[in-house]
Amino acid sequence: MHTIPLSEFRAHASAMIDLVEQGETVRILRHGKLVAELVPPKPESPAKPPSWKRPITPLNIVRPDGKTGAQLIIEEREGGW
Repeated sequence: MHTIPLSEFRAHASAMIDLVEQGETVRILRHGKLVAELVPPKPESPAKPPSWKRPITPLNIVRPDGKTGAQLIIEEREGGW
């Protein structure tokens, strides 16, 4: 674990990120008080794709008369109002 003042972190931010990437923890102090702690991320379980990227399974609604939604729309268009 590395503890550094904010001014040093600003001057060496890239190097501190490299340390975190290697598994180290970096604590940042401002006026001697802890204000932040950079820790490596926890290993994640296999990522589940967001809901908007998952495949959609179409609804399979069966009407008693056996007509599909498309057939009903066509009949309505042909029949007029």
